[in-house]
Amino acid sequence: MARVAETAASGTIGTDAGAGSQSAVSWAAIIAGGVAAVALTLLLVALGSGIGLSSVSPWSSSNPSATTFTVLAAVWLIIVQWLSSGLGGYLAGRLRTKWTGLRGDEVFFRDTAHGFLAWALGSILVASFATSSVTSAVTSAGRAVSNVAGSAAATATQVAANQPSDSNGYFLDALFRKDQPDANASSQDARAEAGRILAKAVANGSLDTNDRAYLAKLVAVRTGISQQDAEKRIDDVMRQMQDAEQKAKAAADTARKTSAKASFYLFFSMLIGAFIASAAGALGGRQRDEF
Repeated sequence: MARVAETAASGTIGTDAGAGSQSAVSWAAIIAGGVAAVALTLLLVALGSGIGLSSVSPWSSSNPSATTFTVLAAVWLIIVQWLSSGLGGYLAGRLRTKWTGLRGDEVFFRDTAHGFLAWALGSILVASFATSSVTSAVTSAGRAVSNVAGSAAATATQVAANQPSDSNGYFLDALFRKDQPDANASSQDARAEAGRILAKAVANGSLDTNDRAYLAKLVAVRTGISQQDAEKRIDDVMRQMQDAEQKAKAAADTARKTSAKASFYLFFSMLIGAFIASAAGALGGRQRDEF
């Protein structure tokens, strides 16, 4: 009697019998909660994709901005984590075997851990599905590239043997450059030489004075326009190429910022999901012990 009274006063649930023989982890309940979380995640992601695709149209000029769309996607991602993690954690706590001979705080900890483990299992399964899809796409693309590369290998080898490399082509052109371009040279050779000069100019940020003068002569000889008009045309082309490069850099920087924001949104949503799953596991376990 003294033992029972001491046990009741200390907040112990049930009796000590069988407490040491029971596992602290109910994997069946964890797997059930994780699978339910994955199923609900896939369902909500499909719903969110449908809503997102329905809200934009290439024929409409009133589509939401990229910032608005990103924020809405982040909010939906948090909602998905909230609902799916809550369901998985609650089921993991509610369906676990009732423990006996344990203190209340120990039961609370185990229920919380079950909810967290259900969230972790669901996250791993979702990541595995996503990785398998990406791997399948990459494998298909790899086969296509291999087929194309195999059929073009001989041609590529021949071209590489007859053409200077991009890193040395410009310097070879400068080494054999004449004061007056050859008017009888093929159009393909002239275009290739002009392309290497412009590529180096864009990479350096400016067109060398000697290169500009030679390129103007080359354009004048090939097109029949005056030297002054050729120089003006070169300046216009250089400006367009620099603008295109700046736009490409701006687009790459925007993509980088978007990816960084998406990573942060994913981190916070998963952090919220872990907390919700743990709390739901404790709630489910408490309701399980009430019956």
